[in-house]
Amino acid sequence: MAACELCDTPGGALIWQDGFCRVVRVEDEDYPGFCRVILTEHVKEMSDLNAQQRERLMAVVFAVEEAVREVMAPDKINLASLGNVTPHMHWHVIPRYKRDRHFPNPIWGKTQRESLPHPIDSATAQQLKAAIQQRLG
Repeated sequence: MAACELCDTPGGALIWQDGFCRVVRVEDEDYPGFCRVILTEHVKEMSDLNAQQRERLMAVVFAVEEAVREVMAPDKINLASLGNVTPHMHWHVIPRYKRDRHFPNPIWGKTQRESLPHPIDSATAQQLKAAIQQRLG
């Protein structure tokens, strides 16, 4: 197997983990509160998981979505599992705002406007971390 970024690195600022998966916050000034849920095992597709594993992974994704909604108060949440660049099972939980540079397009789509970077401050990052950890135990 070729090198895998998500096998070899955390993939972001670690918030929570167990033996099955981890939750990280992506440092992206344009999308504060952007999180990833990353499967620990190198698996390419959701259908490579059994039903119990799929349910468990999605329960984590939904818990992260709830925490991001609570703390970041976005206009919308985008959930995505692409893996075209990094074929390791992971989900993106992306808070979206009508003022963000791509809205209403996907964040990987055509830019709609310039935006001033608005990085997440340390207090909000800690609040998000606590909200996710509370939901996941």
